[in-house]
Amino acid sequence: MALSSGTFSTFLRVDTAPFRSSPSLLISSCPANMRMVRAVTSATAAASSSEPSSTTKTREPRGIMKPRPVTPEMQDVVGESVIPRTQALKRIWAYIKEHDLQDPRNKKVIICDEKLKKIFDGKDSVGFLEIAKLIGPHFL
Repeated sequence: MALSSGTFSTFLRVDTAPFRSSPSLLISSCPANMRMVRAVTSATAAASSSEPSSTTKTREPRGIMKPRPVTPEMQDVVGESVIPRTQALKRIWAYIKEHDLQDPRNKKVIICDEKLKKIFDGKDSVGFLEIAKLIGPHFL
């Protein structure tokens, strides 16, 4: 189906608005609810900035990010007596990779050495999804 060039050009014609250099004109062209959001954001920022920043407390770690004491067996692997669960898991993985304890045929399986056997209930090999569960009893 052929279109005449006149019909086709009406579909491609783009009407552009003239360039406006005044910022007040740009704000007035925005939707009203957009300006309200900016006003609320500005007001809340101004209210919070009136407080001195020196009184701002850093939030204490909670849950798995909170440092906890660990058993001596776990301490042999991670190297610290008090450590967050997330960091302990990272250090266990670093220990596994450093000592090349992943099964070469199936990287999801960890072959335990003597230190890891103490942590992982004496098992010879452990799946990588079991690690997080097996380290739980070692946090006091």
